[in-house]
Amino acid sequence: MHPIEQLRYVARASGADARLLVEEAASALQIFGRDPAGMLTGCRRLLTRQPAVGPLWWMCTRLLLSGDSRAESRLLLDEFRADRTSRCLSESLSDDAVVGFAGWPDVIVDSVGRRGGCSALVVDVDGLGPAVVRRLERAEIEAESVDGAKMAGLVAEVDLVLLEAAAAGPAAALVDVGSLALAATARAVGKPTWLVVPLGCYLPELYWQAIVERTAKPALPAFLAANEVIGFGLVDQILRPTGSYATGQTASLAADCAMAPELLVEVR
Repeated sequence: MHPIEQLRYVARASGADARLLVEEAASALQIFGRDPAGMLTGCRRLLTRQPAVGPLWWMCTRLLLSGDSRAESRLLLDEFRADRTSRCLSESLSDDAVVGFAGWPDVIVDSVGRRGGCSALVVDVDGLGPAVVRRLERAEIEAESVDGAKMAGLVAEVDLVLLEAAAAGPAAALVDVGSLALAATARAVGKPTWLVVPLGCYLPELYWQAIVERTAKPALPAFLAANEVIGFGLVDQILRPTGSYATGQTASLAADCAMAPELLVEVR
């Protein structure tokens, strides 16, 4: 596939794994290695179409601020592939833990799948529950899909609720549908909630504001939204590639990248 077509594919992709989007976009953007203006336009167009994918903001910033975008592309992809978030979460779970989560959060599913001995209750979102259960059962993890109407009962049965950020700012995160209700229920019942924030997802405040503005659809009812925003007040711990942090410690956490203000311009 030609790099321009590859970039268009990434911009149009819906529901794709963030890891795949970063791999494809980084490869496609290399065509602009000697064309800074083309690189900026390509990144702006990508972030206009895919604002909810935090690692794309991280990747585009790294490429724009680098003096050698080709070398930087290889470096950031190596770092992205070596992201320790999944392993860190897996190591943090106890052997007999019963965890609950909503939908199909990629890092959480990978982590639970590699953690022998634990089990999972999955809130079925958009019919994904049975597929997630099959994925975990192949890894010999006991799992069960639960209808969203029975979320309170699910939370009562788990030891820990897990959420995964698609992007996050200093005080809130963008999460998949179902996660906000799950976290609110966990808070009401008194169950601990961890927010998993993979590499590339913890972003500067102005990026976070742009993500919230671009993903908001005022003309649509809230129940049709593709994502939800959850404040850190509903979370007990934030799990990053470097470890677990109480939400009161987030002020000391550095964003995963610097900021390139020129990326805040939307391209239609």
